[in-house]
Amino acid sequence: MAKSLPLALLVRDVLRYTKTLREARYVIGKGLIKVDGRVRRDYKYPVGLMDIVEIVPTNEVYRMVPHPTKFLWPIPIGQEEARYKLCRIENKTMVKGGQIQLNLHDGRNLQLPYEEGSKYNTLDSVLIDINEDKIVDYIKLELGSLGLIVDGKNVGHYGKITEIIQTYRKRGSTVKIVTGDGKEVRTIVNYLFALGREKPSITIMPQQLTQSQ
Repeated sequence: MAKSLPLALLVRDVLRYTKTLREARYVIGKGLIKVDGRVRRDYKYPVGLMDIVEIVPTNEVYRMVPHPTKFLWPIPIGQEEARYKLCRIENKTMVKGGQIQLNLHDGRNLQLPYEEGSKYNTLDSVLIDINEDKIVDYIKLELGSLGLIVDGKNVGHYGKITEIIQTYRKRGSTVKIVTGDGKEVRTIVNYLFALGREKPSITIMPQQLTQSQ
């Protein structure tokens, strides 16, 4: 999940708000673009999976989701959802003071009291309120949950997790999901993003993903 897109290319080539790189750099330098609620003035800033991109003058907001052919693609979301971001827990460590630190896929680190932090597991997902930098929901990667494939040949598919075949390395375990149209798709745990329970915790515009194709 290390794939990202420079902010200037997103503004120019994907969103098509500008025609040239120079124009894109000007727009970004003027502070007209936010990523995850913060103004980003670096035109090389890497925009990655699940990042929330806001065009300040127009109040348009997009979420970056996996796409079957373009690897990352912005889909429009409402302002009310712009404060929430789904993140995967990549690592979990003990830090000074007896606290537990969660290292998330986007580079974010959250320190929690031991009792609270111990309930979270690596490769599960947390829904973050980016305005307050706190967890508002927790989605386990387990049977019955919804999983979104974010890498590999089946990127973009999502559906209910119906099978997990454990291996020595957790990230290499095989997972089977069943999409809304009944298609069975297999991938490895490392390519799967826990998305929700009965329905996705965030808008992913399924009509733009493989499930509806």
